[in-house]
Amino acid sequence: MIRLIARPAPSRFWLWATPVLAVLATMVAGAVLFAALGTDPLEALKVIFWDPLLGANAGYFRGQLLIKAGPLMLIAAGLAVGFRAGIWNIGAEGQYIVGAICGAAVGLAVYPAESVLIFPAMVVAGALGGWAWGMIPALLKNRFGASEILVSLMLVYVAQNLLAWAAFGPLKNPAGFGFPGSRNLQQYPSAHNGELIAGSGLHWGGVAALAALVGTYVLMSRHIAGFRIQVAGDAPKAARFAGVAPARLVAFCLGLSGALAGLAGMFEVAGPSGQITDAFGAGYGFTAIIVAFLGRLNPIGILLAGLLMALTYIGGDMAQLMLRLPAAAIQVFQGMLLFFLLGFDLLTNYQVRFGGRVGA
Repeated sequence: MIRLIARPAPSRFWLWATPVLAVLATMVAGAVLFAALGTDPLEALKVIFWDPLLGANAGYFRGQLLIKAGPLMLIAAGLAVGFRAGIWNIGAEGQYIVGAICGAAVGLAVYPAESVLIFPAMVVAGALGGWAWGMIPALLKNRFGASEILVSLMLVYVAQNLLAWAAFGPLKNPAGFGFPGSRNLQQYPSAHNGELIAGSGLHWGGVAALAALVGTYVLMSRHIAGFRIQVAGDAPKAARFAGVAPARLVAFCLGLSGALAGLAGMFEVAGPSGQITDAFGAGYGFTAIIVAFLGRLNPIGILLAGLLMALTYIGGDMAQLMLRLPAAAIQVFQGMLLFFLLGFDLLTNYQVRFGGRVGA
C-alpha cells in the first residue's frame, strides 16, 4: 500500500528540487513522444535545447531568447503575486490582448505625428487597458462572489473577439488593400519598441520585465503589503483577524497582474509583432502560468523559468522546421512540464510511505 503522510511543514529541499525533476521528467517523456512520432528523440531534444544556445546560428537565436522571455516574465511576475494570495487570475491572455489593443490604438490615433510622448502614452494606455480588464473579475468577485478563475478565463474569449473586431474594423490599415490588420508600428518610429542594443533582442519590454521582477521581490520581502499577501494565501482567517481587507486584496492583485499583462501586450505589438491582427494572441498569458509555478512564485525562479520556456518556444519552432514535428507535439511537450511539476509538487507537502496493511 502507498500512503501519503502530511509533512509538519513544506520541505524546502523538495520545494526547489521538484522543478528540476519536472524538467528532467518532461525531457524523458518528450523523448518517448518524439520517438512515437518517428523522430530521433535525441536529435529532437538537441534541436530544442542545444541548438538555439550553442548551435550554428546560436547568435541570432540567443537574441530571440530575450524577445520571447520578456513577456513571459512580465506576465508571470504579476500572476505570482496573486497566486501567493490565493487569487487565481487565469485570464492574463485576455489582459495581454486588451493591453495591446489599447496601446496600439493610441499610437495609431496620432499617426503619422512624431513626438517623444507617443510611446510613453502607449505604455500608459497598455497598462490601463490590462488593468481595466483585470478589474472586471475583481469587481464581480467582490460584489457578487463570482469565481475569478471562471470570469477571467471567459474574458479571454471576449478579448479575442474584441481583437478580431479591432483588426477588421477601427484599427484596420486604410492602406492595406482590404486585408485585416493595423498599420505596422515597426515602420512608425515614434511608436516602435525597437532593440535597445542591436542584435541582443533586448527592448523596453525586457527592461520592464526585469523591473517587475525586482519590484515584486521588494514588495513580497520588504513591504507590509507583501506580508499581508502571503498571510492571506497561507492563513485567510488569520489575515482577516489581522485587519486585511479581502476585497482590497483581490482588487490589488488582479489589477496588478492585469496591468503587467497589458504592458506585455503593448510592448509586443509595438515591437516584435508590429501590428494588431486577429491572430495576435500568442498564448503568452497561459504559458506565463507555467512560468510562475515553475519558478516557485519567486522572482529569481521566474527569471530562470521564463528563459527556459522561451527556449522551448524557439527550439520548438526549429524542430517543426527541421524535423517536421507537428506544432501540437511541441504544445504537448510544454504542457507536460506543468503536469510533472504539479505531480512532483506532492513531495513538497507529503511524504510517501510504502508497505503496511490496508485498513478495514
